[in-house]
Amino acid sequence: MNFRIAFLSATAFSLCDPGISAAKAAETDASSEASKTGDASADENFRKRSDSYKAIRKPHRTDIIVNADALVRPAIKIAQPVTVLSGDELVHRRRATLGETLSGLPGIHLDNFGGGASRPVIRGQTLPRIEILSDGANLFDASVVSPDHMVATEPLLLDAIEVLRGPAAIIYGGSAVNGAVNLIDSKVPKQLPAGGISGGAEVRYGTGDNERTVAGRVTAALGPIAFHVESAARESDDYNVPKAFGTDRLRDSFAEAQSAAVGLSWVTSNGYIGASYTRQDSKYGLPGHSHKNGVCHQHGNYLHCVPHGRLIDPFAGQDDSHTAFIRLRNERVDVRADFDKPLRYMEHLRLRLSYTDYRHDEVDGPIIPARYAHEAYDARVEITHSPFLGFTGTLGGQYTNTTFTGINNVKNHIRKREVPFYTFKGNAYAIFLVERATFGPVDVEIGARKEWREWEHGYRYPWLSDIVHDPFSMSFGAVANLTDEYSIGLNLARSERSPSVREIFASGNNLATNSYELGLVHRKYRWIFLNDQRQENRPEVTELTHSANLTLRKTGGATTFEIGAFYQDIEDYIYSRPIDRDAARNLQFVLYDTANAKLMGVDGFVTHQFNPQSRLTVFGDYVRADMPNEDDNLPRIPPGRLGARYNWDSGPVSTEFEYYHTFAQNRFASYETRTPGYNMLNATLAYKFDLGAARSVELYLRGTNLTNELAFVHTSFVKKQSPLRGRNIAFGLRTQF
Repeated sequence: MNFRIAFLSATAFSLCDPGISAAKAAETDASSEASKTGDASADENFRKRSDSYKAIRKPHRTDIIVNADALVRPAIKIAQPVTVLSGDELVHRRRATLGETLSGLPGIHLDNFGGGASRPVIRGQTLPRIEILSDGANLFDASVVSPDHMVATEPLLLDAIEVLRGPAAIIYGGSAVNGAVNLIDSKVPKQLPAGGISGGAEVRYGTGDNERTVAGRVTAALGPIAFHVESAARESDDYNVPKAFGTDRLRDSFAEAQSAAVGLSWVTSNGYIGASYTRQDSKYGLPGHSHKNGVCHQHGNYLHCVPHGRLIDPFAGQDDSHTAFIRLRNERVDVRADFDKPLRYMEHLRLRLSYTDYRHDEVDGPIIPARYAHEAYDARVEITHSPFLGFTGTLGGQYTNTTFTGINNVKNHIRKREVPFYTFKGNAYAIFLVERATFGPVDVEIGARKEWREWEHGYRYPWLSDIVHDPFSMSFGAVANLTDEYSIGLNLARSERSPSVREIFASGNNLATNSYELGLVHRKYRWIFLNDQRQENRPEVTELTHSANLTLRKTGGATTFEIGAFYQDIEDYIYSRPIDRDAARNLQFVLYDTANAKLMGVDGFVTHQFNPQSRLTVFGDYVRADMPNEDDNLPRIPPGRLGARYNWDSGPVSTEFEYYHTFAQNRFASYETRTPGYNMLNATLAYKFDLGAARSVELYLRGTNLTNELAFVHTSFVKKQSPLRGRNIAFGLRTQF
């Protein structure tokens, strides 16, 4: 493998600084809030609140920081919990995929798909009901349409990951109904590096998959111009699994990736504007692939898996011994700008522009069953106005133009590929407004968002014109600061989500999920599939969620906690309704349909600081999902989990021991099976050499699944074919200057 020499910038977003003081952050938030309200009494309230935060210990470099203000401007507490993974803790926890990196945090699971693709699952839901962002701008790839498609990011080059658990549809659109994940990087420098240059590098090796990784970045300044270069390269073999699985390595779980970015920005005393170019190349295996379903096609309301006429078996004469993999290339251009007080009556201006050219091939021996491409132009602007009648708010607009291909091109069973290459073109417009104010000890936030979306398609159905959606979302949130340490937050939201391109237009085999799928455009024929006389054709349906989120926090003293509870009542929940099943082939015939659903749950943590060196955190989460009008359960809902994490830090040494138990999932859909529970034991040991002048070298070891337990995740489409990794120990060396 060609390891790219890469250099690393230390000009990270403020949340990425592992040494940032919680007291200082609270003071900044407090003064910011007061200045924006322009109210003397409010200023005094914030000052008192700030004084109480000064008693909070300074976070250790291994902390998982919980910040209630990471994704919202201006600084004010919000009702939903926000977790910020940054600093050394991010370095030690990050893995090859975003789902693996975040899994184990309260309320967050993953839908495992080998070593190259796993997506985060927040409060029981993953894409398309959560939004993945790149520094506040939407990320465009193909991960929203299938679980074997990776989230197009490189965790090795991130400064921080912010996770909002709960509805964020007002700011980021209906797809953020269950939460948002914001990926913070330094591709566009936000400030000039101290001393004119800063950077770092890291190498690591993993025993469980023979991982070889190198990464680095550097930022340099020339006058007011900051230049940034970063790169990473990673290669790993099939990963270890416990022998109880029947083999000691998971076939086709290998992964390799290379990523590089260059950027520059013009930095002033009140902001910056800059641009970057990023290219990512990846190749990773697809465990559990099979050719048995390649010939399957639809006959009315059942599947037929025998070739006839022009229908052939594209894999005839081949077995499953060769490797199936995805070969991916993603290029992205970003323009970012943030300015404080650029004009009178304007507190802040934020601009995000991006162009994405994404494509990947799915390679199965000598055949390429599917080829995906996603080209997207996106523009987003946010204007925060000065205080008016006690309110400070953000008005924003967004425009997105996308061209997506790949859906329904898995038609190799048709002789001579006598099928069109479907292209779907989408346009979306949105405006949103969020207003915030403080009334004594109560912080209030109200917001609304209106969207207009249209899909042009290549189908020749006489009843089907362009698909149009116009979702509308609104929310109300309040945080009551009961004392200097305790607060309780309530968020009420009405969120509408437009269906994804696969949910609308699916028509054919999805070999990754072992399913034959028909999208919402085929609901006209549901009377054939379900013996239902309602000949509905509603591809324009939107998913409507009424939700309530309650969050209780204690932010001062030796014991701190954050507990969140949520309830969602969903009308027209879009899901894959089973029509037929071929048990011998493990193949499902599904129709995307709608039903009412209810989700409720709780997640959070409690931390006790024994002394400046040691602390214990207990964490857990639970989700329950019901479809009250259906004789079935929602599929792939994560089971409950309970765990503890102990940290001991003294001088240059930091340690962490983590144990959690994931319970069995006994509530499952009709076409699923029970998933047994499992235990997970992880540990970290790190030693940092302080070289002075903001320079350091750190050695660390991170062990995961130290008991080598065979573990299956209920949220995975291929849970039986793709267990979690077995025992692995990662050795790392990193330096900063």
